[in-house]
Amino acid sequence: MKTYTTIKTLVFSAIVATTFTSCVKDDDWNAPEILCNNRFDAPTTEMAAFAALAPTTGTYKVPADGAPVIFDAYVVSSDESGNFYKTISFQDKPENPTVGLQMEVDKASNYADFPVGAHIRIKANGLVLGLDRGTVKIGSIDPTYPIGRIPSILLTRYLAGVCNGENRMDIATLVPTKIATLNLAKQSKYINTLVQVSDVQFKLDDPTKPYTYISYTAGVGQNTDRDIEGKNGNTTVIRNSGFSTFGSTLVPTKSGDLTFVVSRYDSNWQMLIRGTSDVNFNNDRFPSGDPNTPDDPSSTAVNLFAGSDFENWATFIGSVNSFGIKQPLAQGVGLGLNGSNSAQIKGTAAGNDYLFTAIAPAGLPASPKRITFYIKGTSTGKSLSLNVYRTSGSPAYYTYNLLNFTKSSIIDVSDANDYRGAIDTKGEWMLVEINLAGAPLINLTAGKDIFAIKTGSAGVYDINIDNIKIE
Repeated sequence: MKTYTTIKTLVFSAIVATTFTSCVKDDDWNAPEILCNNRFDAPTTEMAAFAALAPTTGTYKVPADGAPVIFDAYVVSSDESGNFYKTISFQDKPENPTVGLQMEVDKASNYADFPVGAHIRIKANGLVLGLDRGTVKIGSIDPTYPIGRIPSILLTRYLAGVCNGENRMDIATLVPTKIATLNLAKQSKYINTLVQVSDVQFKLDDPTKPYTYISYTAGVGQNTDRDIEGKNGNTTVIRNSGFSTFGSTLVPTKSGDLTFVVSRYDSNWQMLIRGTSDVNFNNDRFPSGDPNTPDDPSSTAVNLFAGSDFENWATFIGSVNSFGIKQPLAQGVGLGLNGSNSAQIKGTAAGNDYLFTAIAPAGLPASPKRITFYIKGTSTGKSLSLNVYRTSGSPAYYTYNLLNFTKSSIIDVSDANDYRGAIDTKGEWMLVEINLAGAPLINLTAGKDIFAIKTGSAGVYDINIDNIKIE
């Protein structure tokens, strides 16, 4: 009996050994592919709808015992190179995403389970959602932090891969959203999504002496911001972790395409690369300087609306919508460019008011690139905000903000009206260029609203504006 039992044991062991050996792909010692089983039921909501539940202050707790709240997403981050730490960033679609989120997890090496492009499914019941330091996050309830890290032993309760029909995890090929300028990437709608900006380079005082991705103190790597500049203006920083495996690598001295996950810490934008493969700089370096200085209006530029040179005040008044004009706006006779007339803003604003909203005339350029105008004077307490109206969508306009304005500048589209800052042109005429690259749906239909100037409540203004043109 003892001999028979021993034989059975040996046979069983051989079968088990053969079974496990057959799971290994050939004999190259690669890890076997992990079989995939959809742990959660089908999605019950869209990721965008879920993200919209985030309150402006505080957090929203998804009821643990309520109806299942399940949505799909695609991973855009990777901690393989150490530049992401205990977070997973994901967006709602592999291409042209509409929203991104960040999950806080008390676990490292997440790339091994959820690589870039992994199609994931999240069951949010029992988690909290909210805005934390400028970023919408999802995580666990925590007595210390608004949004805590999900314990590693509980992660599978909330996060799983989605199968591709062949019992393997579905891995999508992500297509970064192409953004025209670095400043345009600084919008809330892009946070935790993958984007790409072309014609950029590291800002180097001496290109023959490039620095490393991170700085070191006594041999210890430090979290480091490195400045990026664009050929067509604007700058940003990429934030590199002191633990990144590429930290000691010299940054490239050439220019090219930069792919990154958009991130923000409070009001500071800091872009994150997954590794050096996101830095595709193979083109010659372009001259540094201040490319944010706009060119003068060209000979083909036309008035944005009737009377936008403010020479004939009655013509201007006839081009605004039914709300008319509001104090402290008046004609500045002889106060315009080269002694012409201007639109003068002089006094204290009673509120966040529309000074005027102008109507589009016939004959505007079909595909305009920019709006320009000249400005001279000062404001204290508040700056100016500008609306360029759109054909569809919400809100009804694109927003541009002057903020702290002290020199001729190109301004890009913003998330919302922002009246903070002050204006001081030091007694000189300066040029403002409104970059329309971020405004593809600008309304050019005659008779429809096209442009507005707004003041900030209690701001004190002594400003002249002249020659508002489009080209």
